[in-house]
Amino acid sequence: MKIKDSDILIVPGAGNPSPFHWLTRWQDNMSTARRVDQDDWNQPQRETWVNRLVDAVGETEKPVILVAHALGVLTVAHAAPALTGKIAGAFLVGASDWERPELKTTYGDHGFDPVPRQPLGFAGLLLASSNDPTCNITKAEAWARDWGIHFGNAGEAGHFEPESGHGPWPEGLMAFARFTQTL
Repeated sequence: MKIKDSDILIVPGAGNPSPFHWLTRWQDNMSTARRVDQDDWNQPQRETWVNRLVDAVGETEKPVILVAHALGVLTVAHAAPALTGKIAGAFLVGASDWERPELKTTYGDHGFDPVPRQPLGFAGLLLASSNDPTCNITKAEAWARDWGIHFGNAGEAGHFEPESGHGPWPEGLMAFARFTQTL
């Protein structure tokens, strides 16, 4: 599938990425890409975030490719049952493990745990890092298996953010291009 033939929805995680983050750069450089905005980026709530994604998908006219990072990955997983039929594929990067108990202290009852373990119902690729401080790579690989999507080990890539050297992230863009060719 060609990018121009799809609606690309960018699904960020908590905090909303800076202008230097690869998600923002990709959005700015892909004519069919737009961000799924949230009302509160700093106090995420599953139901609100999932509904916003479902609504954004409902507003599209072309087949949808989701590009998600961190908590955005879990938003896609929770929304998946309501998205079947409109999603061509999901490019998921650096899933954050919101089943960690310490996140309840920071974010309260956010609702992103437990992480769904059912197949997503559409094609996908989950890229994970062997040294991501927000999610153990073994857990990410198990999620990909449970979701029925492909898994990619990106090596020591941190959390795929500017602080770990992933501003423009050309390697990610190449992986995204290869992924869209499979759709």
